[in-house]
Amino acid sequence: LIDKINSLISNGEKWFSFEFFPPRTTAGAANLINRFETMNKTGPLFCDITWHEAGNPTSDKPTSSMKIAETMIHYCGLETVLHITCCNSSKETIRDCLNRAKACGIRNLVALRGDPPVGKQWKAREDGFAYAVELVQFIRQEFGSYFTICVAGYPNKHPEANSYEADLQNLKNKVDAGADFIITQLFFKAKDFINFVKDCRQIGITVPIIPGIMPIQSYSSLRSLVKLSGLDVPADIQGAIEPIKEDDRLIRSYGISQAVSLIREIFSSGICDRGVHFYTLNREYATMEIVKEAGLLSVDPISRTLPWKHCSTDYRRASEEVRPIFWSLRPKSYVHRTREWDDFPNGRWGDSRSPAFGLLTDYHLFYLKQNCSHKDLLSMYGETVESLRDVGDTFSSFISGTLNRNGHHVTMLPWCEKGALQPETECISDRLSSLNCRGVLTINSQPNINCVDSSDNIYGWGAPGGYVFQKAYVEFFVSIPNAWNLLSILKQHPRITYHFIDKTGSVDVTNMHRNIPTAVTWGVFIGKEIIQPTVVDPEAFSVWKDEAFALWYENWGNLYEDGSPSWQVISDIAENFLLVNLVDNDFPNKTILWDILEQMLDTECLSNESDIIDSLVSISTPFKSQTLSRNISAQQLEEMPS
Repeated sequence: LIDKINSLISNGEKWFSFEFFPPRTTAGAANLINRFETMNKTGPLFCDITWHEAGNPTSDKPTSSMKIAETMIHYCGLETVLHITCCNSSKETIRDCLNRAKACGIRNLVALRGDPPVGKQWKAREDGFAYAVELVQFIRQEFGSYFTICVAGYPNKHPEANSYEADLQNLKNKVDAGADFIITQLFFKAKDFINFVKDCRQIGITVPIIPGIMPIQSYSSLRSLVKLSGLDVPADIQGAIEPIKEDDRLIRSYGISQAVSLIREIFSSGICDRGVHFYTLNREYATMEIVKEAGLLSVDPISRTLPWKHCSTDYRRASEEVRPIFWSLRPKSYVHRTREWDDFPNGRWGDSRSPAFGLLTDYHLFYLKQNCSHKDLLSMYGETVESLRDVGDTFSSFISGTLNRNGHHVTMLPWCEKGALQPETECISDRLSSLNCRGVLTINSQPNINCVDSSDNIYGWGAPGGYVFQKAYVEFFVSIPNAWNLLSILKQHPRITYHFIDKTGSVDVTNMHRNIPTAVTWGVFIGKEIIQPTVVDPEAFSVWKDEAFALWYENWGNLYEDGSPSWQVISDIAENFLLVNLVDNDFPNKTILWDILEQMLDTECLSNESDIIDSLVSISTPFKSQTLSRNISAQQLEEMPS
């Protein structure tokens, strides 16, 4: 992190960061995760989470500081900074906390002394530390340069310091002990920060100093922060707020204006490194408005480094370049299932059987669950579901963006996280919508493209100056009779690779080599080998199918009472449909996938469903046991009954 900060300072670029605190409830933690994702779109350099000793900060509870920091890294794609205090803690406890932080992938800390419990005087433990400087020294002694360390500075003096000069010397001691940068506590006047920076530089403090800005968002919050910080509210601010103290909307508007003016004055002084840290109080609106009005947002759109969402900033995944396409719309789930891996595919996808994917049984985890109320989900998926047609209409509404039969927008599906749908889907949305209305329930797809500029607003990804390619792909649930029709049709299209599988794995038919993945997205860039970040892998598909089928129950069927007519419709699909993926390898030409699926639907199936299942199971066994399964597949298909 400190390297990133220094680089921005050298280039004279503006940047900003956010601070949050752990909520008290699991529901609050889930809402905060959603807020992280919203605010992350503005491009903060980092976000920090405070340390709440009373909230058991190192536990696995969703509300613990450590768990939220871990979630920020692995599931929200945030450069994360964890606060840690030495108040009431032994050296051994702090060592354990630091080891736990390292194991979680945390690389950045704010080292603080911390405050004693309310109503009690500060008293150091004999086996602990008395000051933050000792904590910084301990971190460096135990972990070397592994952590980037931030410390707090006080433009108006720490409330317990004997003097302003003594407090400055204490800050220099923390920097000399190994602190990399400073974030200041809040202040109301730009001159306080400007003079503070000048005084720091004069005594030899050379590390970056970031102003901490806390927007005034309500009268009650202003009183609380004044009480906590020991600061006096300047007369002009108090005079402006007093007449409007009963109107939070007006106070928030004033707070935004005051913060923007404060930032502009600091930047114009030329003494600030053009970075700002916001104490958000876990609120979104005011901070976002300040970021916009202060001109902190990047004017350049944030391009995709890869075609899938890289929701993890874990340094261990820094070189990860390849993933199976099946989880492209559920990136958090993929990260969760591969969290125990030591190495991640870089350049080429290896053997997906080693290391193994972890099981996904904890659908209730606050960072994996759908961030929607039961009521909102019913409005999208239906208070009642009477038939496959109702389910198909829901899928169609999601793809097309139109209102569902209940007059509501469908913003997510169990197989697609909210906001995960890519803009490229729009160019095939009409075909997909039509197929879903007819019972082909699509959960993942992409159009084919051939040599498109990597900077393209819709299809582009990776470094500028490159070219990207992809094969048409579609993944869907389909009834057994339609699957049988499709298999028959596919015999006439050797450039289409496919994989059919059922919930139990008894039906498992593919014309792909079991152990060789197929690249469906790749890019050619200056000075690099060809990158193939998205693949279709038969072994990974067999793992994914367990999750894909389970989501029918976990995220849809469970909305209804067990055994009810609506639950039964969902259950029938989960138990009786097949999961299929198709790849059209003829990427330079117009894809025929959509025409093939329409042909499948227009073909009458004369075979008995139980006979079809028996036939599919019988041809699945040799597929699983053969190395050259593509040739065996063609032979087996030729012998299938008409």
